[in-house]
Amino acid sequence: MTLFRPTLAQIAALTDDDRPVCAFLYDLNALVRQARSLVASLPRGADFFYAVKANNDPRVLAALASHVSGFEVASAGEVRRVRAAVGPDARIVMGGPARTASDIEGLLAHGVERLHLESVQAMRIADAVAGAAGTVLPVLLRVNLAGPVPGATLTMGGAATQFGIEEAAIPDAIAVLRDCPALRFEGFHFHTVSNTRDAVGHAALCAAELALARRWAGEHGLDLKLVNLGGGWGVDYAAPDWRFDAAAFVRGLAPHLDDRTRVQFECGRVVAAYHGAYVCEIVDLKRTHGRAFALLRGGTHHFRLPSSWAHDHPFAILPREAWPHPWPRPEFADGPLTLAGELCTPKDVLARDVPVARVRIGDLVVFLMAGAYGWDISHHDFLRHEHPQRLFLAGGVPLPETGA
Repeated sequence: MTLFRPTLAQIAALTDDDRPVCAFLYDLNALVRQARSLVASLPRGADFFYAVKANNDPRVLAALASHVSGFEVASAGEVRRVRAAVGPDARIVMGGPARTASDIEGLLAHGVERLHLESVQAMRIADAVAGAAGTVLPVLLRVNLAGPVPGATLTMGGAATQFGIEEAAIPDAIAVLRDCPALRFEGFHFHTVSNTRDAVGHAALCAAELALARRWAGEHGLDLKLVNLGGGWGVDYAAPDWRFDAAAFVRGLAPHLDDRTRVQFECGRVVAAYHGAYVCEIVDLKRTHGRAFALLRGGTHHFRLPSSWAHDHPFAILPREAWPHPWPRPEFADGPLTLAGELCTPKDVLARDVPVARVRIGDLVVFLMAGAYGWDISHHDFLRHEHPQRLFLAGGVPLPETGA
């Protein structure tokens, strides 16, 4: 699988040349190849939904539409985003905490096929709204396992989090669901971990979740149509060329599958991360209290992921030889460098004390693996700096701007 590394020539051809470079670039062809590869690894009959939260740009959604089973959303806004980008026939499932009556009204209006319920309160609201609309809404019960669950960067289950219904309370939730005539039970939802890099261990976790779902179905006389096993297929920001072993994951899970219960996956990061890059021009270099800093046209208001995960994001320096000023060009060489943005906060840092051979004002920093949870989770308008260009390439050619 490839990793998008835009060249200096590509960047120069695509970006404005009358101001410092600040741009996201996305390779949609490579994105599609990644999605097709992941889907091809799955057992026959499994559904692979793209988790819209990873990157909800309409051009990304449109590119993926014919290569995934559908889209997993967490809000009415994401539902509308998918419908506008892909059309009325796209399959959509919805999960997420803190559901409101307007959420349920929105999903019914837009033909969302299934809701993943995370609490009894959400169950009651969904039943009331669906009942008032004269329809029956298919649902899954989201389970928060008793845990602990090792091995993931983020854990949504197996710990005290706001997600799902705790494992011990599932029998009570099933009892309440029986009294909700406007809801139809179809199965269980387990999105327990995020960004796990242990494919074999993740297969074992999913197998245990399937076994638990079947046991509950047997004990409570339920028709178990499907189990959603969530996402969690990891990437490694410290090793950009590493890949989650989807084939090993499927080999580990395959003996636990059968024709009676359909399985679904909802992945985002592993689909989108590798095929976007965030490019910033170095506009200043300085030393303060013994540390070297490169100041960027850009920062965490565009690309919040390094700050939110507290990691040093992988990057490459692209040297540019042009220097338009009459004074000497500042540079640093052979030492640790901190990459900081243009915000008025010391937290605006994308990588800390990373060794670099040489860097100069006017060179470009290319942050790799910026296609997921970058622009979409960032506080774009803090301090009202100009937004970056956002360029989506298909066959190397930029698609028209959409204003998204």
